[in-house]
Amino acid sequence: MFRNLEIKEGAIVVADAHYSHKRPQFLEFLKDIHSKKMLSSQLILMGDIFDALFGQIPHTQILNQEAIKLINEISLEVEVIYLEGNHDFNLAKIFPHVKVFPISAQPITCNIHDKKILLCHGDIEGSTWYKIYALFIRNPFVLHILKMIDSLSKHAVLKRLDLYLGKKNDCKEFVGLESFMSKRLDDKFSCDYFIEGHFHQNKTIKLKDFIYVNLGAFACNQRYYIVKSNSDIQFLQEKIFSKGN
Repeated sequence: MFRNLEIKEGAIVVADAHYSHKRPQFLEFLKDIHSKKMLSSQLILMGDIFDALFGQIPHTQILNQEAIKLINEISLEVEVIYLEGNHDFNLAKIFPHVKVFPISAQPITCNIHDKKILLCHGDIEGSTWYKIYALFIRNPFVLHILKMIDSLSKHAVLKRLDLYLGKKNDCKEFVGLESFMSKRLDDKFSCDYFIEGHFHQNKTIKLKDFIYVNLGAFACNQRYYIVKSNSDIQFLQEKIFSKGN
C-alpha cells in the first residue's frame, strides 16, 4: 500500500458524484480536467463517484466506460487518489495507474505541510451488521454470482438497482450530525483533520481531538473543493461546477 501521501496545493477533491446516465454533470467535470480547462495538481476522489461500479461486474464498466477512460487518462498526467465507497469498489484493475484504497485500508493518512489528515469515504465505523454486509457485497465469489444472474436476466438486477437509486434523496439534512460524529469518532483517531464524504452534509465540526469535515456531495449541486492551505480552519475552498464557466 502507498505510504507518505501528500495532499498537494491546488488539488481537486470530489465526493459522492454518484455518476450515472441520470447525473451526467460529473462527466463534463472530468472533461474539463482532462482538457486542462480546469488545472489540478492532484485529483482526490472520495468514493461513491459512480452510482454503481463494481470490479467483478463488467456491465457496470460498460455503462461507465467514458468516465472510466477519462479518469485513466488523467491519471497518466497527475496523481489520482481514489477512496472506494459503498457504490464503487474492487476498482484496482479498472484504474491501473490510480492509487486505489479499499474500505479495509481507510482512513488513509496524508499530510499537508505540518498537518496530519485522515481521509475516508465515510462508511467505516458502522454497525456490526453493516460491516458484515460490506464484506459480503465485496466478496469476489458473491460478485461472480451476481454477475451471472445479471447477465442471464439481461441486466435486470442492475436495472432494478438503477431504478432504486434514482428514487433516493441524496441531499437531505442529517439532523444531529455533530452528536453522531462525536459518538462515532471521538477517542478513536489522532489527527488534525478527519475528512470524509458519504453523508453529503458539507459541514465542519470541531470534535474533541480534531476538526471533522464532512464534504458536500457533487451529486447535489456539483460542489467540489480546491486545496488552499493556510492557517485558517478551512483549507478546502468550496467551488460549484457549471458547464461553460
